[in-house]
Amino acid sequence: MKNKNIQTEIDASYLYQKLSDNETDETIKYVFRQMSEREKGHAEAFAKKEKISLQNLMIPSWRAKTLNTIGKIFGYDFVLGTLMETEKSISNAIVIAKQNHKKQITGRETNHVKVLRSILETQTSTAGKYLSKFESRHRSVGGNAIRAAVLGGNDGLVSNFSLVMGIAGATAGGEGVLLAGLAGMLAGALSMALGEWISVKSSQELYENQMQIEMEELEANPEGERRELVLIYIAKGIPEPQAQQMANEIMLDKTHAHEVLVKEELGINAEELKGSAIEAAIYSFILFSIGAIIPVLPFMFLTETKAIIVSIISSAIGLFLIGSAITLFTGKNVWYSGFRQVLFGLAAAAVTFGIGKLIGVSIAG
Repeated sequence: MKNKNIQTEIDASYLYQKLSDNETDETIKYVFRQMSEREKGHAEAFAKKEKISLQNLMIPSWRAKTLNTIGKIFGYDFVLGTLMETEKSISNAIVIAKQNHKKQITGRETNHVKVLRSILETQTSTAGKYLSKFESRHRSVGGNAIRAAVLGGNDGLVSNFSLVMGIAGATAGGEGVLLAGLAGMLAGALSMALGEWISVKSSQELYENQMQIEMEELEANPEGERRELVLIYIAKGIPEPQAQQMANEIMLDKTHAHEVLVKEELGINAEELKGSAIEAAIYSFILFSIGAIIPVLPFMFLTETKAIIVSIISSAIGLFLIGSAITLFTGKNVWYSGFRQVLFGLAAAAVTFGIGKLIGVSIAG
């Protein structure tokens, strides 16, 4: 039976190969293919160490297959980001384990991340594009679409489930539950949408202002900005003569120089400004509403105790599915994550139901 470490390496090898198969840039295709081979080698080494048969070893898990399916539908940027997060998590775990056991940290613990970054950084035509995908994940307007879908649905379900159970406790599942549930869904979805719109718009305006200031500085003092670039590159470990040459070449094109300065000095990726605040708000509204409608639906067709029971069951199923979906990002056990989500959701609903029951009895008395 394969242990978790071996399965992680197998999944990474499988997903890197899928990235390679779906990549049009030959340089990046080569990088992904090499990473796939590295992960396969690690899996085989782990298997040999654990004395596990290599026969039928390279079988990806359901999680890896699901990620690949998502990549086919929504694009492989999601898979790319998830892999980089996995590499970072593994590296951090190794470092922490060595620190806990007071073992020497050699620097090789982060080799996977370093190798991937270093290969891409040598390709000037593709480095910026792909490194930004790795390092600016979820800082952009909508973040990752799949992650947003899961979290948005979870917020809607948990908050409205708790609200519905609170009203049901106070009214014994009367007609007021349906009205309160629909009102809660609408209010929550509108609040989420407005919050997302404000967040996106304010971030865009802040970045645009910083970029405008940088352009003014570039026009007013190009030599000063050139020297700043030199210092940035030297700080990255590039020899001063090479840093001078790189800065001089960049400054030949003011537009390109502005892009580089914005990225290197301010840490802003121009791609982050392309998202639509309205689009983000609409997605947020829809995703929250999808989760929030689940506990309300039974009260459209049933009343009192039957409606409460069906609402609890349907909400529990929804919570389990959301908990399972979260494992796409965390890599944890599906059953553990699913039932943990159910437990927390039911606990929150039980508290509000109990409070509602007390309020209902108090009013009736």
